[in-house]
Amino acid sequence: MKVLSVNLGRPQPVPYTDPVVGVTGIDKQPVSGPVRVAAPGPKGVAGSGLAGDAVCDLRHHGGDDQAVYAMAREDLDDWERTLGRPLANGMFGENLTTEGKDVSGALIGERWRIGPDVVLEVTCGRIPCRTFQGQVGEEGWVKRFTRQGAPGAYLRVIAPGEIRAGDPIEVVRRPAHEVTVALQFRASTTERELLPRLLAAGAALHPESTEAALRYLEKHGS
Repeated sequence: MKVLSVNLGRPQPVPYTDPVVGVTGIDKQPVSGPVRVAAPGPKGVAGSGLAGDAVCDLRHHGGDDQAVYAMAREDLDDWERTLGRPLANGMFGENLTTEGKDVSGALIGERWRIGPDVVLEVTCGRIPCRTFQGQVGEEGWVKRFTRQGAPGAYLRVIAPGEIRAGDPIEVVRRPAHEVTVALQFRASTTERELLPRLLAAGAALHPESTEAALRYLEKHGS
């Protein structure tokens, strides 16, 4: 398991993002050399956990619980075959393009050591939006991506440091529950009845998913 590329975005004006924001950093490009990774701060105020990476819409992206976004190269390859065109590393807006790791099959709270120092913790899957659809340029992309059920993972920074392409990924903690990123994604999108199951992940779960699960229980019971 390793990092194939570390990808950073720069603010770009595009017609398909939120007009209030007007720019997006979703089109991330691989960079050479090490990149500093650290917890950025609270959502709504802070952006990416990677130095030099632009997060433009702070209402929905960035912050400590979404500091880093990882996508498996294997999932990009699947989409290449489906779409019939090449998809470069970073095309889906991921900071880390990985190899040999089932990212969407990772457990919430699973911890990865990347290189000698950095430790990241899985928090949730990525929810597709219209900016993502505009970036990919495929009609009905949000629904198609959701049906696929392999969203990649957001991670928080447990231990800061530097990462670079080629760094190994080692799973250093694997929780005892069975709440995967894919399960969290389905519960948050198409199968809301699964929401109560997410609470087994405890404090590692993204706070917004925890709140959604508790609201569901309050309304529907167990």
